Amino acid sequence: MTPILACRTAALPNPRQVTLKQQRGFTLLEIILVLAIIATASIMVVPNLGGFEARTFSTQVRQAQSLLNYARRTAVISGQASTVSFNVLPADELAQADREEEYASLSNIVAQWNGGGVNLRFRDSTDREIEIEESTEVTFYPEGGSTGGTLLFAQEDQAGVIDVDPFTGRVSSGDPDREL
Repeated sequence: MTPILACRTAALPNPRQVTLKQQRGFTLLEIILVLAIIATASIMVVPNLGGFEARTFSTQVRQAQSLLNYARRTAVISGQASTVSFNVLPADELAQADREEEYASLSNIVAQWNGGGVNLRFRDSTDREIEIEESTEVTFYPEGGSTGGTLLFAQEDQAGVIDVDPFTGRVSSGDPDREL
């Protein structure tokens, strides 16, 4: 009877061999599954990163339009002229002393737009167009009028247009292809 017992014990796997076999690494199926998860996640993330600059630019244009609308409402409600200042230089390049002196003399500035990296042109009511190198202002009056004009925003291949009616002060976004 001992020979049969010897055969049975030889057929059982050695517990030490099983643990070494389990510790070898990942199976091919596990690796393929992880790669599929990474590929799916990258498909969702990469297109969103590509449009980041476009969303940032459109956000800046919408912010400028909101500030203009705010200044218009403030002028009508308060009964005093309200001005929006548009600065195209990054905030760190504007001299602090110049800004303080300018704002002390123009106390009707209710909003400021800073667009570092955005090209800004201004077309007045006489269709004279100028490239803004530092800053420009649009003023709204309590009677509903404004200095008026068209703000033309550009950054790389993106463009945006905001029209300010000089008689009513109404702010609207225009068609960039028509204006440029």
